[in-house]
Amino acid sequence: MKIDINNLTAYQEDHRIEAKTAKNQIPNSIWETYSSFANTEGGIILLGVVEENDHSFSVKGVEDSHKLIGDFWNMVNNRQKVSVNILTNNMVYDQEVEGKQIVVIEVPRADRTIRPVYIGQDPMRGTYVRYGEGDHLCNRDQIAAIYRDATTSTPDTNVLKGLDMSVFDMNTVHDYRNYFNGKHAGHVWSKQDDEMFLRSIGAMGFDREDGRVYPTVAGLLMFGHEYDIMREMPDYFLDYREQLDSKIRWTHRIVSSSGDWSGNLFDFFFHVYHRLRSAFPVPFQLSQDGSREDEVPMHKALREMIVNTLAHSDYYGQKGIVIIRRPDSLTFANPGDMRPGLKTALSGGTSDARNSTIMKMFGLLDFGERAGSGIPDLFDICKSELCSQPEYQVSYAPSRTTLTIDMSKMTQSKRTIKADDNKKTDDNSKTDDKRTIREDDKRTIRTDDKRTIVIDYIRRNGEAKTEDLVKLLDSSTTRTKVLLYQLVDEGILVSCGGNRNRTYKLRE
Repeated sequence: MKIDINNLTAYQEDHRIEAKTAKNQIPNSIWETYSSFANTEGGIILLGVVEENDHSFSVKGVEDSHKLIGDFWNMVNNRQKVSVNILTNNMVYDQEVEGKQIVVIEVPRADRTIRPVYIGQDPMRGTYVRYGEGDHLCNRDQIAAIYRDATTSTPDTNVLKGLDMSVFDMNTVHDYRNYFNGKHAGHVWSKQDDEMFLRSIGAMGFDREDGRVYPTVAGLLMFGHEYDIMREMPDYFLDYREQLDSKIRWTHRIVSSSGDWSGNLFDFFFHVYHRLRSAFPVPFQLSQDGSREDEVPMHKALREMIVNTLAHSDYYGQKGIVIIRRPDSLTFANPGDMRPGLKTALSGGTSDARNSTIMKMFGLLDFGERAGSGIPDLFDICKSELCSQPEYQVSYAPSRTTLTIDMSKMTQSKRTIKADDNKKTDDNSKTDDKRTIREDDKRTIRTDDKRTIVIDYIRRNGEAKTEDLVKLLDSSTTRTKVLLYQLVDEGILVSCGGNRNRTYKLRE
């Protein structure tokens, strides 16, 4: 963070700036601010500056800036005073403002491996975080969350001794395997039994002490029953709300505790994605191979937002995950701050998910970006499609990250699509002398009709094979498979069995 030192009247104290009088000595309160800035997003401490009653800054100056800087360095390097020095020489300096000397201390966000930064010898009594314009002493839950993030491995890799495969909802496991097989035809993991497959993707792991295999935290979250997840993480909660009518509290809601579905992350992802997907209809357009495009850029962005929310959450934290769809906005909120820091995460290039195994599991299905470029890509898509930029906010006590997507500037043409658009396109294509369309291509134009036919057929019969649907649609095997893969990818259908005996069912 940089500020214009020569224009201090333009600033006031907030979550990143703190002013202190410090006429001729280092004030004791500086260490609370040092700790709080280091444990949150960093900030600037100004010595020789006071905040007036109207919250404006007034320069008072210090008597001897060189002495103050020397005293500060002696104290910050004293382990009896503060747990660690995270500053370099160029972060502490004096500056002349309005003919007076002040001291500027630029405190960065501390690397998560050395947090918490605390005062004295006891982190439970000396750890602070910054929110609003104040330094706030952390409670035990907040300090525990900081320590969880300090480990080199992510918490979701931990094995849960005493649990076995009975905690998994096997329908969810098999749904995941079907998606995996669709993305990785012939993969060696596809031939493994369920336990070995779960070990391969990180859902189960060895305990070093007894050499036995147990579910991991990631496996329990992704595939577990909600009641089993809550035994390990009592504050676990997933909540999706649609608030599309101001007169109604919510028009649709999905919560993990409802008891009518598994309540795990994998199922929640698809429940939410398919509800949100409808907010961005697909206009009629053909790809280069003549098939209809069934996705718009915002669909990729939605998957990225949901996966990021799930992969960056602190599931031992408070308040749970809340995703809200309103007429002109989307909000994604999760417990936990940005593990690498908000500034680093927004700049891209650094992948540091709080739950790396969960991120990996979604990545194996091509959901979510694992290279650190997901957030910058999301910004680009929203700017192009919505004419707005996403807004991230990180709050503390407890730590929470909120992403808000403004859809108010989205044009009406992108917001809704007339029901007869496809029909008009069909009619126009028949009379366009400049374009020749083969009979197979004409059939692909009516993809929506085929989707309806397939879904209705499977609803009536319970399941269907590819060859059944080829005859039903009077279409080629290749085109029928493409349609089925799309319906599976969208979470409408699930595939069961191997290649020769594969059938398709409606996803429950």
